[in-house]
Parts: sequence; C-alpha cells; structure tokens
Amino acid sequence: MTAQDVDVDLLIVGAGPVGLYGAYYAGVRGLRTALVDSLPEVGGQVTAMYPEKPIYDVAGFPSIRGRDLVAGLVEQAARYDPAYLLGEAAQSLEHRPDGPLVVETSAGSRITCGAAVISGGIGTFEPRPLPTGEEFLGRGLAYFVPRLADYDGTDVVIVGGGDSACDWALALTPTARSVTLVHRRKAFRAHAATVDAVRASGARILVDAEVTAVLGAGSVDAVHVTAKDLDGPVVLPCQRLVAALGFLADLGPMREWGLELHDNRHLVVDSRMRTSLPRVYAAGDITDYAGKVRLISVGFGEVATAVNNAAVEIDPEAQLFPGHSTDAAPAPVPAPLA
Repeated sequence: MTAQDVDVDLLIVGAGPVGLYGAYYAGVRGLRTALVDSLPEVGGQVTAMYPEKPIYDVAGFPSIRGRDLVAGLVEQAARYDPAYLLGEAAQSLEHRPDGPLVVETSAGSRITCGAAVISGGIGTFEPRPLPTGEEFLGRGLAYFVPRLADYDGTDVVIVGGGDSACDWALALTPTARSVTLVHRRKAFRAHAATVDAVRASGARILVDAEVTAVLGAGSVDAVHVTAKDLDGPVVLPCQRLVAALGFLADLGPMREWGLELHDNRHLVVDSRMRTSLPRVYAAGDITDYAGKVRLISVGFGEVATAVNNAAVEIDPEAQLFPGHSTDAAPAPVPAPLA
C-alpha cells in the first residue's frame, strides 16, 4: 500500500452504504471528497458479509441485493469523482483549532480536510474464528460468501446459528450439492421465520453440534462433527466450510481521538450530527442519541444532514439547504479509465 498525501474539503471515514451516499451528497454540495476504509472494497459490512442478501427497507426498492445496492451507490457518487483510500484504517487525528483537520492512515497516507464525517458502521470488525481448521482459511474455509456461484455443486457446511448463517443456507441450498447447518445450541439467534425457511429448504440441520476437526490435504475435503443426537462423531463431505460465528467490532484508534462515547462503542452526536469535536460529524450505526434507530434508511438521512451541516462549517457563506436535486442537471459521469 503506497502512502498518499490527499487534500480535500471533506473526508468520509467508512465506505459502506452510508459513507457512499455521503460522498454523493458532498458532490452535490461541490465538495472535494475522499473516503477511507480499512476494508479492501467499498460497501462495508454489506459487501463483506451480505452481498447476496435481499434488503427490504431501502426506500423505493421492494427488494434489492446488497451487492446491487452498493453498485448503485458507487455509480451515484461517481458523478463527483470522490477519491478512495481502501485497505487503510484511519489512525490518528490532528485537530487544529484554526486550521484543517489532518488524518493519518495505517498505510501512512495523510489526508488534510476542512471537516470529516465518520460513517464507520460498527467500526473495524473481524470475524470470530472457528476453533479448529484455521489453517484452511482461503482453501475451502471462509467467513463470508462473496460469490454464491463459487459454491455451486459442492458440499457446504455452515457453522453458526445467526441470521447470516441461515441466510447463506437458504441462498446456497438451490445450487449446492448439499448444505448442512451446524449449530452448537438448540435455539437459534436468527429470526424464527428464517429458521423455519431453512428447515423447509432441504438443508440438513444439526443442533447441539460442533465441528471438531477439518480434514483435507491442500484444501478442505471433509469435517468431523459431534452432536448429541448422533451416536458418535460423523464425517461429512465438505469442500466449502463457512464459519458464520459473528464478528468482533472495535472503534480502534478512534477511541483516542477525544470523541464522546456512549457505551464505549458509539459516537454521541447532536441533531446536526456533530460529535464532541469541532468539524467532526458522524452518521449511521456508529452514532448514538436519544431515540436512535439503527437502520440503513436512517443512516442515509443522517449522512445527508451531516454533509450539509459540514458544508456550511467549511464555507460559512453557504446555505444549509442544498436545494432539490431536480433543480440542476447532474454532473456528467466520468469516462472509464482506458
């Protein structure tokens, strides 16, 4: 990763759906914008964990796949040509009372900006590891399912009892040779209707069960499973093993920025989406205030509020209300790179 020096009007920390929509709105306000994200791709948790999952609560879309939502947001923001610094985590913040903000990343990039919007969702996150078989990561073992087609015609074992485990079981059952869901408890954390759908899908469900060993030479070939309802350990054929055990979230270095926190994990904001630091705003799941509802649709509204208030703080002569998008022709979409 090559360090860069970037000078923009607005920095958005987090390139998930809320951050991407913020990049669009910053463009509407004529702000030069950069987005930084610790993940190597845009889309945040949606890209990393739920790219094929249907999302039902985005206004105007009765149902949209996570992958398609992210693609649409990228296209929407592309009209204003934001800069992306991906695979770089925001590390330090230099807050000058009479000067710009300076954020340094894990790759050594320095981003100078007039204001910042933190839209980092739950912060940086890492999957909870499977107790066994970690050496097969990338060779049959995965924590996310970015492409369903890679699982066609294979024997799939999914470990977990939450929504993501059940969602992937439902998505993979139609095209995989077999799907087995292994959960260490009898009760599932997933929504009851989703669990009922998995039971009706034809997937095999083993509860009070654990994967105790992963077998294979170069890649995963099979797994050992122990369960109370089985006479003894069984060997299941498995070329694809998905560990959907949840994830560990952390605000990381942002804890040291001097931001006011709630429950040691959320950023406290006011009605303008301002944090406790001047010219630092926040939007999306990472924020907290009285009556906060953590939905993607709420995050879209919050980041529009944050960006418009930041625009006025960057340029006190600017109007808070941006006007209606139909009042002006959109900027042309940049030509693709040769």
